[in-house]
Amino acid sequence: MTDQRSVVIARWNPNSLRESTELTALLTDYHLQTEAEKGVPVTSVDALPEKYFAEVTDPQTAFASDEVLIARHSGHAAGCLVLTTPADRRLEIKRLWTDPKYRGRQVATSLLEAARHHAVRTEAETIRLSVWEWRAGAIALYKKTGFIETSTWDDRDHLIGMVQAV
Repeated sequence: MTDQRSVVIARWNPNSLRESTELTALLTDYHLQTEAEKGVPVTSVDALPEKYFAEVTDPQTAFASDEVLIARHSGHAAGCLVLTTPADRRLEIKRLWTDPKYRGRQVATSLLEAARHHAVRTEAETIRLSVWEWRAGAIALYKKTGFIETSTWDDRDHLIGMVQAV
């Protein structure tokens, strides 16, 4: 297993063409994989639902008030995570994704740790997330890192809500 110190987490710089291209690639993979898992596979970004299309084609606007983190492994963009602006002393994790080539190398764990540090800095009391019920590996990771299942705040079927105190 790769040492977590091999992973570097940085705040996404929307003014960097390289970082914007990397984030777009990660989000594209995330959304195309998610749609396929939902049973509605799409073959291109153009076929994504409008909200997801907007995230991929204009992440700077889509995530204007959010904290976007990029994980690097050996200098390569290996994963991403979006944190919403804290509301009611809680923040939400969205779009946690690790490129399949980098799974098992502590990328997601490092992103979750960075999310916890951000929560402390912003004085959030809890971190929440929702995860598709079929993502057993992700659910196991969340539980391993201290998240517990809770009632979901999202009305979409097949989502599990999870929360962690800061």
